[in-house]
Amino acid sequence: MRLTGRWLPLASPLLPGLLLGLLLGLSPGASGLHAQPAANPAASATNRAIADAAAADAAIASAEQATAAQAVAAHARWRPELDALAAADRERMPPTEGVVFVGSSTIRLWPHLAQDFSQVPGVIQRGVGGSTLAECSVLAHQLVGQYRPRQVVVYAGDNDLIEGHTPLQVLHSFARFANAVRAEAPDARITFVSVKPSPSREKVMPQIRETNNIVSAYLRTLTNSDYVDVFTPMLGPDGRPRAELFRADLLHMNASGYALWQSLIASHLVPPASASSMLPKLPMEVAPVR
Repeated sequence: MRLTGRWLPLASPLLPGLLLGLLLGLSPGASGLHAQPAANPAASATNRAIADAAAADAAIASAEQATAAQAVAAHARWRPELDALAAADRERMPPTEGVVFVGSSTIRLWPHLAQDFSQVPGVIQRGVGGSTLAECSVLAHQLVGQYRPRQVVVYAGDNDLIEGHTPLQVLHSFARFANAVRAEAPDARITFVSVKPSPSREKVMPQIRETNNIVSAYLRTLTNSDYVDVFTPMLGPDGRPRAELFRADLLHMNASGYALWQSLIASHLVPPASASSMLPKLPMEVAPVR
């Protein structure tokens, strides 16, 4: 994204404000990113350019520091699961150009995921516990990038909201995740599965709706991407989450819930370009998580 002669990284903290401004047809100045304009138009433009450049530099530096800290924390929190995935890869590395399903426990707990999408070979299941989208973004290499997939299906975000993140912060995390994926797999299709409405999390339903709205709007600006709406079909006639789709904890889905998701996601999956790309790779050494 271009900002006064500078390129703003996809995952910059300034992205959400700029994006909403663009979606609303506003100039960057209208979204509150600029200092007060000077009386002289030429001087005002110069001052805005200087302020934008300084703000961008400060935001980028702050984001880099925050990302490094988040990466350390995420690796420490999920070390056992990441080590288990690395061990499985050493034993049998998944094929390249597969379809990686990544995200929180909704992905990790999906029984028979590959079988549910057997019409599309190369499905790789990489869900991690109760991870957040913010954590997935800093773990993108381990969970996605190293497999060089043709498609990434990501589900996460509700844990972020429960932990107090705002919808705009979730959008920022998704943008950072997409940026990290595209850095290693530039041709990969990125499919975002909407945040689901869980009965146990009805208190954040307004934030879930807002998150889905702004992420779907962002995806319309991102090439080779799409959005799967599971939110709407999971609501009953009364507009509340359908409890029959969930386990007793009213958070994780049961077989009926996963069957619904399978029917909604299947048509979004990309078939492989060639059968040869689906041949498994020979076992290889995978660097341990540090």
